[in-house]
Amino acid sequence: MAKAIVVYASETGNTESVAEEVVKGLEEGGLDVTLKNVEDSDAREVLDYDLVLLASSTWGDEEKELHESMVDFYEDLKELDFAGKPAAAFGCGDSSYTHFCGAVDLLEERLDERGAKLLHGLGEGFRVDGDPDQEVLENAKAWGKEIAEKFQKSASS
Repeated sequence: MAKAIVVYASETGNTESVAEEVVKGLEEGGLDVTLKNVEDSDAREVLDYDLVLLASSTWGDEEKELHESMVDFYEDLKELDFAGKPAAAFGCGDSSYTHFCGAVDLLEERLDERGAKLLHGLGEGFRVDGDPDQEVLENAKAWGKEIAEKFQKSASS
């Protein structure tokens, strides 16, 4: 069974809740999934997985900013070669900010520049506006399942 890892950074618990639902979708899609808070993670460990998902809430209003606990992990990603490894990004933000979910943009850009194969286009990761309600959580689960299906399809081709 293919292994996936979801590494998230969350201040209020919103991104963590969304990550938990994404994991459920990935599991329904047939993957063995590890969920880790970025504070308990090392960037190098993601290379041990077949699929990598990164999640961060967006911090700050004027710039694309990662959650503060994701910054070191993000910087460590610069040293890694993803060489076509399937990946995706998601997170929570506030659409009243200049850069809605700018942290997701940063994660996608870093994955792309390090050679990962995004299972969605740049700028197309799952984004949540504000506090996730039940509908958003259901959508997060469905998105996770969709990513698992895209992964399975890319692995078989």
